[in-house]
Amino acid sequence: MRPSRPSHRRPHLVSLLLCALLALGCPPAAASQLPGASDPDAGDPGVSTEVARLYEEAAAATQRYEEGRQAAEVQRAKVRKLDGLLSTERHEVDVLHGDLGRMASAQYRTGGGLSYTAQLLLADSPDELLRGRHALAQADLAVNSAVSRTQQAVGRLTGAKKRAEAARRSLDRRTARLARLKRGIEKKLETAQWTLQGQADRSVAAGACRGAVHLDQPETRSTRAWVTPVETYELSAGFDSAGERWAHRHTGQDFAVGIGAPVRAVGVGQVESVSCGGGFGIEVVIRHPGGYFTQYAHLAAVTVDQGDRVRPGQWIGQAGTTGNSTGPHLHFEARLTPYLGSGVDPKAWLAERGVRI
Repeated sequence: MRPSRPSHRRPHLVSLLLCALLALGCPPAAASQLPGASDPDAGDPGVSTEVARLYEEAAAATQRYEEGRQAAEVQRAKVRKLDGLLSTERHEVDVLHGDLGRMASAQYRTGGGLSYTAQLLLADSPDELLRGRHALAQADLAVNSAVSRTQQAVGRLTGAKKRAEAARRSLDRRTARLARLKRGIEKKLETAQWTLQGQADRSVAAGACRGAVHLDQPETRSTRAWVTPVETYELSAGFDSAGERWAHRHTGQDFAVGIGAPVRAVGVGQVESVSCGGGFGIEVVIRHPGGYFTQYAHLAAVTVDQGDRVRPGQWIGQAGTTGNSTGPHLHFEARLTPYLGSGVDPKAWLAERGVRI
């Protein structure tokens, strides 16, 4: 967010002239821009590493939890399907048993209860008797065979359902364990995030950056020349929008992220400045080939020093809520100069470079 009162402490002469010509806010004090300048009370830089590690753990735990939950849902669907099949097969058994009963009744009414000798004596002819008994025997055999096959199917389905229910219960238990693990990591992450933010607030209050925190950089995941400044985010305040916390209109694009979320260089460049204090809190400005600059503000920590060369996607800091900020987010600007007031629409600027946000 744009600060209400930009810092004006001891500017360089060149900076002062630029500010006068462009009516811009002056940059923070030179002392806070020096690489390695530190606040002895800023706290343990290991907290930054802990937050970065917990972010990775939380992401992995979330992925495992989602995989377990989805697998359990698949098993539940399988149990529901087997329930339907079992119901159909049991109905078929009942129908076939009814057919057997009707056949037995018909056989009795047509003499099935008499002895074979009596039936022979009463029949119009032996051939008629044999044909009738053969037809009844064939029908009886067919129905009995169908009943047997259907009962076997019921047995197979019952066994499959028991196995599916056992698998579902096992997955539910695993998912519950993963949910507890996920909540535990998130609780640790929240504690570490606010510890990190406390350190950052003390640095800003002192007006002295505590120097770069060197984190293990992730493996390069993309060969693209330009990337988004954060990997996972929700967009909040946009360029040139109005707000009561800004002296004029909003000068950048805000990305809603959690405290400690890795902030990335959007493209190749060189760190122009690292500064603390003022409305932007802890901020990094990068010079890119072609004369443009990008700014990353309200940080909780930085992982680069002034003069460092950076590549697209390289971590340059961790998001926070320092300075004139109402909550954790990254304020990102694309500028014509390193200074406030020369910003262009960052959304359009990134889009020109193939990055959609």
